[in-house]
Amino acid sequence: MKKLLMILSVSAILLGSGALAAGPMISVNQFVEHPALDAVLKGFQDYLKDNGVNAEFKVHNAQANMGTATQIGQQMIGEKSDLLVAIATPSAQATVQALSKAPADLKRPMLFTAVTDPVAAGLVEAIDKPSEFVTGVSDLLPTEKHLEMITTYKPDIKKLAILYNAGEANSKAIVAAVKELSSKFGFTVVEATAPKTADVYAAAKSLVGRCDAVFIPTDNTIVAALESVIKVGTQNKLPIFAADVDSVARGAVAAMGFDYYKHGYQTGAMAKKILEGAAPSSLPVEFQQELQLQINLKAAAAMGAPPPEELVKQAAKIYE
Repeated sequence: MKKLLMILSVSAILLGSGALAAGPMISVNQFVEHPALDAVLKGFQDYLKDNGVNAEFKVHNAQANMGTATQIGQQMIGEKSDLLVAIATPSAQATVQALSKAPADLKRPMLFTAVTDPVAAGLVEAIDKPSEFVTGVSDLLPTEKHLEMITTYKPDIKKLAILYNAGEANSKAIVAAVKELSSKFGFTVVEATAPKTADVYAAAKSLVGRCDAVFIPTDNTIVAALESVIKVGTQNKLPIFAADVDSVARGAVAAMGFDYYKHGYQTGAMAKKILEGAAPSSLPVEFQQELQLQINLKAAAAMGAPPPEELVKQAAKIYE
């Protein structure tokens, strides 16, 4: 009996010190698989690992289906995890909705990430006043800098097309911002929408002959089917610009965008604070500030749009 008591005492000490304690459980609602969002998840997980948080993850993917995202949000509430994480606006909206309906004993802190306008999306009331359970990191685009890059790259643009899913609140916010700035940069905006990835190719083809270039915002539906857009651009010598640098490696001509791995890493830092006891309401929504220019020379040649030397010199990365 004395030996058993000694073993139990040692076990209690180890658990108290955290040596044997299980790490936190984190449930993730990712809207779709594509390089930018996958990089967010990887950066998030790496930050926690790099900073001594041995978390266990339950990762769910909605495959760009809002109904599935809603089901995942409801499922995550029942998982009783220590933290809920939603990657991209549709998944964040679905998770917030599920959290708002959850009984008090099932409410959990939640972080959103890769969300353009969390206020317009209904996730928080104000940037500096997040809700009791919800805060996160926004990838709000500095739209003017994107347009400066595009018009420097192709000064003769008179009609700039934007291809997006009108059902994504973040994309609607970007389109509105581009329209507001269009007169300053001397072009008009042409819109094409695709509610599903299967519709992206037809929507892209509808832009042929109607514009001088196409801009792809951080729209999950379009980015998930980016190769369809690149095909249209290559076949019709129509340059495709993107808002995320991961799309440049996949064939977009250029992007002045975020490194989404760093975006996820920044979100991981907020997660650590919450897991250590900080209330989401005490953490204002954060933004990623660092931008980088990437250019794909092969894509530029294929789309008949060689970059000006001044941008080549500024580029952080060039794909040959």
